[in-house]
Amino acid sequence: MDTHNAEDVDMMEVRPRKRIRSSTKRKRATSPTHSPRVPILFAPFRALGLITNHIPFYVQTRSYKGATEGPRIHILTCLGRSWALWEGGKMGLLFVGPEVQDPISCLVMDGDAVWAASGAHVIKYLRGKEVSRLSNPLRTPLAFFIIFGSQLLALTEDGRRMLIWEVSTNERALFATIQFDIGFTATSILHPATYLNKVLVASNEGDLQLWNIRTQTCIHKFSNSQLRTLPSQQHMTSLPSPITALTQSPAIDVVGVGFMSGEISVYDVRADERLMRMYMDNGGIKALSFRSDGHPILASASSSGHIALWDLDSGGRLLHLIRGAHDGAVSALEWVPGQPVLISSGEDNSVKQWLYESPTAVPRLLKFRSGHHAPPHLIRFYGEDGKQLLSASADRTLRYVSVVRDSRSYEMSQGSLARKATTLSKPLASLKFPPITSISCSSTRSKDWDDVLTAHADEMCVRSWTVLNKRVGKHTFNSAESSKRKSPSGVVKCVCVTACGNFGLAGSSTGEIHMWNMQSGLKRKSFKVGPCPQTLIDRVGLSSTTEPKASERGITGLVSDALNRVVIATTSDGTVNFFDFHACTLDQVLVLPTSASLMMLQRDSGLLAVVCDDMVVRIIDIETRRIVRELVCGVHGRILDIAFSSDSRWIVVTSLDSVIRTFDIPTGQLINAFRTPSVATSVAFSPTNDFLATTHVDSVGIFLWANRSQYSEVAFRAISEDDIAEAALPSMQGSEEDEALEALEALGVEDKPTDVFSTPPQLDGDLVTLTLLPRARWQTLLNLEVIQQRNKPKEPPKKPEHAPFFLPTLPGVEHRFAIEEKKQETQEKHTRRLDKIVANSRSILQKLLAESDKDSGLNDALFDYIKSLSPAAIDLELRSLVSFNSLQQFLRAIKRRLQSHLDFEAVQALQNVVLRLHADVIIENEDLRAELEELLKIQKKESGRVLDLLASSLGILGFVRDAQ
Repeated sequence: MDTHNAEDVDMMEVRPRKRIRSSTKRKRATSPTHSPRVPILFAPFRALGLITNHIPFYVQTRSYKGATEGPRIHILTCLGRSWALWEGGKMGLLFVGPEVQDPISCLVMDGDAVWAASGAHVIKYLRGKEVSRLSNPLRTPLAFFIIFGSQLLALTEDGRRMLIWEVSTNERALFATIQFDIGFTATSILHPATYLNKVLVASNEGDLQLWNIRTQTCIHKFSNSQLRTLPSQQHMTSLPSPITALTQSPAIDVVGVGFMSGEISVYDVRADERLMRMYMDNGGIKALSFRSDGHPILASASSSGHIALWDLDSGGRLLHLIRGAHDGAVSALEWVPGQPVLISSGEDNSVKQWLYESPTAVPRLLKFRSGHHAPPHLIRFYGEDGKQLLSASADRTLRYVSVVRDSRSYEMSQGSLARKATTLSKPLASLKFPPITSISCSSTRSKDWDDVLTAHADEMCVRSWTVLNKRVGKHTFNSAESSKRKSPSGVVKCVCVTACGNFGLAGSSTGEIHMWNMQSGLKRKSFKVGPCPQTLIDRVGLSSTTEPKASERGITGLVSDALNRVVIATTSDGTVNFFDFHACTLDQVLVLPTSASLMMLQRDSGLLAVVCDDMVVRIIDIETRRIVRELVCGVHGRILDIAFSSDSRWIVVTSLDSVIRTFDIPTGQLINAFRTPSVATSVAFSPTNDFLATTHVDSVGIFLWANRSQYSEVAFRAISEDDIAEAALPSMQGSEEDEALEALEALGVEDKPTDVFSTPPQLDGDLVTLTLLPRARWQTLLNLEVIQQRNKPKEPPKKPEHAPFFLPTLPGVEHRFAIEEKKQETQEKHTRRLDKIVANSRSILQKLLAESDKDSGLNDALFDYIKSLSPAAIDLELRSLVSFNSLQQFLRAIKRRLQSHLDFEAVQALQNVVLRLHADVIIENEDLRAELEELLKIQKKESGRVLDLLASSLGILGFVRDAQ
């Protein structure tokens, strides 16, 4: 046993990193060495359905003076690389912590602060923001920690050391490092009540040790044999079993110890003896908790998902056993202090609260928040408002997911399965429907009858669901009963609900299609794909003996149009079959180059997308029944799912190479592609075009990506497979975070793409370039005097006179008012000082003329300024050119602009106005007259060249016109 002080350990100080947030952009924590490019079209928005994982939760209760509703409960759960804080009253989400680089291994709350262990660091958060962190100087991951007064105690992942920090001071220095003996692998720490500076450390070998953390000495050791043997059974021996649960009881000196073997020991630490022993079947103990409201009851949870209640007054007699409380192992149990409420969490992504109305009554489920406990593999938007999703998972459930508020999500009921499981003594999961393979819905008649159809793995029946009643529907359509007895019955592969919501269709693996009425459940029609077409036989080169039969041509996709005129089905051998909806006849068969695995129809536009095995998505127009686009989706992964945008402009494709691609259908070009950390198994585009929903192979959540083009201007261009961006998955969002959700701060496009179609200032030096301004600009400048004379008012505007409150009247029989006419004549006063200042001031045009005369490269700035002025402002600037120097500089600037072949029509207009205004001054001065003669030569030369170009162009146009 070795102890090391902080002075002996070279601790590397780590500067606390705060999570910086701005009002317009939300920054997510990523790896410090790699900042992935954000996709141009889609921005990570939020994650749905994430509640907890296998890391135990932490419960904090707060009581306020004068409160009448009891203590406030806060539940802290782990979401993998981030954490979530829930309000226990309504199970509402309060805060979500930022994502960290390494998965979180332990969580603790201390007042308003949240502490999380991630990798080799313990990070402190306040209101969701990181304020400080502690780092393991040994650079090894930390597995467990507790807050012990002013100190933080942490265990390394290998269980060899316990690190102690002082967290009450600002330095947060490492106080000590305790190294355990060989053969003792620490797993958890517990502070016994009323024990000063002492903690119990449990091990993987089944032993307990009592340590004094001030002196860093081991006070006592409790062997595995002592913990698992009663005083009357000390002669008996048993194999060691790891300690998996350790908790404090309301009684002083007594703790509860749970073992992986299923044994539970209530142990007196001071007397060093075991008081009672319990045992749970079907798995080891995962959590223990003592009731603290006066009833001596111990709750235990097993790795098989059961919760047991033990009466300690009766020597550990079993009171109740909640079988299947969770669909996976229970990760934590905690009684609410002073209340008969037990909180449990499991690896099934759920947190539940159980109410015990009396010690003998069966506990009932009070509140819960849950999600899929297996990654969902199929999602579809429900309704036309884009606020609901239907998701199916390998956990054999169908869930309704709200995009607006996650608390409105629920699992669609499959009947009273809990009662059946209790009666048949079977696990609840074994009685659920098989996993769903196909979903179709229509909300048109959702208030009248069932509106959802699902096909299940390896089943010959189709089930209906009603979203309004949150349960499985009335009807189960059996395709085997609908077919003939002698014909083979196939497994249902795909389903379809018509746009009107009155009919449901199902296609089987034997090539049969049946249609039922959604209201009555009666079969209405049947469709058959028939034998293999001759075109397909010739393409594949099959002989008559190997030709596939009609019963071997499985249906892989099934849709109907918006007006119930046609039913379209794809087969596994690569054909698209068009049936008449009313006559049930096969109208046309379109043969594809390869077999088809998936199909989706955009009913508003009549575009049909078919996924083929050659990793190409073929777009078919159902009116012309021809292939109009072929979209190649890389060469590295099979296509898993597709989704149309509501305006039929885009199609989103996900494949096994973890890339989500977006194609522009009118141009057939790839306009956006980004790679996610894991493969996206399903995608769905919102009917309102604002969100893209994805599910991934390694996560139980549903992730929303905001469509940036709905909130800002996004420039699209064709990209290649080398321009794939990297994107991190969205995280959860709480209701009390700093930024408001409606701000959509992540939607701003930071880096605008360069415009590859920008026009240069001049195409060629020999060509004449105009100003690209309206022709009326220069026409107005030439005729400005005429326009001003025409628009001149006939008389100056008069200021309205204010009428007095009491109007004076004139004497006489008739009432007449005495109105006095007031005339005020104002004369402008001129002073010599103002005249002198005006004479010495220079306009902006005169300053630019002087600069361009010194440096000819500034000629562009001069003419840019002139083009920015209005015709009246240009006329005023030209009239201000009264000095000899300004006129000479202007004539030189005009000559340089003519020689550069730029702004030709502007130069002509400016020449006209200047000569009209200042012709007398220019003629009288010899230097100005010389400049004007030189300008005349250049003007004749350039005008002749322009006329030659126009004549040549007119001749070519005339030749082309005559040739036609």
